[in-house]
Amino acid sequence: MAEGIKLEIVSPERLVLSETVRSVTVPGTNGYFTVLGDHSPMMSTLRPGFITVTDTAGISHVYYVRGGFSDISGEGLTILAEEAKPVAEFDQGQIEALITAGLTAQEAAATSEEETHLQHEIDAWRNLLLEAASTDGPAH
Repeated sequence: MAEGIKLEIVSPERLVLSETVRSVTVPGTNGYFTVLGDHSPMMSTLRPGFITVTDTAGISHVYYVRGGFSDISGEGLTILAEEAKPVAEFDQGQIEALITAGLTAQEAAATSEEETHLQHEIDAWRNLLLEAASTDGPAH
């Protein structure tokens, strides 16, 4: 195994993190996965969730991401997120507002397919709030 992996977390607003780290746990659409040095190339879409980064000293740091994708290559791991920030900046109120808006939209849904799609989004936001409650750092 390589000594570490080069990680970049990028959002439209800023470069959130760029450093060599020991490991990264990422919220992929199909579930969490962990990336270590010499990981096979892979791409994945991201779901809203928390990235756990273990630095070379073994200290864990947590970041919130909302959507986007990850690209693992010989150069390292790049995470291009719709939104990314340190967990200390995570806003539970923003997620609660998305749930409320989703419930309102669901009531006005024109088709059962639209209603089902909205229910999946609402469930994902609710799961994120549960996950935040068990993650060190988010404001409650």
